[in-house]
Amino acid sequence: MAGTKSYLTLTNLVLRELNEVELTSGNFTASRGVQTAVKGFINKAVNDLYNAEIEWPWLFVKTSQDTYSGQQEYDFPTAFRKADFDTFRLKPKQRITNTEFTSNIDNWTTVSGTPAYVSTGNGRMRLNSAEVTQSISVIKNRPHKLAIRLIDSSASGSSISLKIGTTISGTEIVSDTITVSETGNGTIYTKDFTPSSSAIYVGLENASSDNLDIDFVRLSEDEIPVHLKYASYDDFIQSRYSRDEVVDDSQYGKPSYVYRTQDNLKFGLTPIPDSDSYTVEYEYFKTHSDLSAYTDTLDLPDRYADTVVNRAKYYLYKLRNDVPMANIANAEYERGVERIRVELLNRPEYMRDTRVNLQSYPSSADTSA
Repeated sequence: MAGTKSYLTLTNLVLRELNEVELTSGNFTASRGVQTAVKGFINKAVNDLYNAEIEWPWLFVKTSQDTYSGQQEYDFPTAFRKADFDTFRLKPKQRITNTEFTSNIDNWTTVSGTPAYVSTGNGRMRLNSAEVTQSISVIKNRPHKLAIRLIDSSASGSSISLKIGTTISGTEIVSDTITVSETGNGTIYTKDFTPSSSAIYVGLENASSDNLDIDFVRLSEDEIPVHLKYASYDDFIQSRYSRDEVVDDSQYGKPSYVYRTQDNLKFGLTPIPDSDSYTVEYEYFKTHSDLSAYTDTLDLPDRYADTVVNRAKYYLYKLRNDVPMANIANAEYERGVERIRVELLNRPEYMRDTRVNLQSYPSSADTSA
């Protein structure tokens, strides 16, 4: 959980401990002397802490990148610091826009009634005598899978009509009825279908006046997600580069390996993607920006904010040539860093027996003894 202590609060925590005049939101930008120094020391302290480890959990980000047919290399995000190449996986591209309704029901077009957003759970779309639809681009004649979670919030026993067609409210491809069997728990419904057109509509209708909530709607090609194996750049050049550079359709396919480029700013896929229908999901650790406005906060959880304060105090004591107090503040900072490592980075290790089973059995002489 990200921190809530502002730049102003952190600065004043340091000033207070040294009995200096604190700042306010009104004069924060007009700070002078030691106040300005402390503002700078806060940012230095944050940099020191964030650079003490590369994989601090609060700097973790999960992201995704859609592939493009024929494009082999892709940029890392702007604030990228280090990618975890063990987490790269390839999955079919999500075709629905706004699948989870986490904050609204945008991208869904109202056909009739008044569909509504409700914040229950992680966010839901509520249908009550209403119908919605969404226009979607897919790949014609390829197997697809649709998944929906339906919740009967009013325990009415009503049902949702699923319509997949080539026109709004059309049922040329799919026409199904989804009913909740476990009131209070909801029903997860999946449907396999093969679109007969590259442009389709997915529609949902509740004809009754009872509330039915849609928790999510997901649609993608019916393919199993796979883990992408990591290949070093040297391995890519020596073993896979020649194949990928051949001017032939054999150079394209479903990627199975990921590699990091020499400049560490991009990742590459091999074989080169043969379709726009894949999505690469992966995790990385981001960089951070210096605090600037008095309202700026840290990604660092609040319970570790004292570590930043102690480091800033260390720099201020150094400025005053107070070596004993600087050493005390630095020792408190180092203990704080170690505490964070113990709490957030120490993970249980599981042992596996990797010995080879040689199928060794006692000889007949041994068994007869």
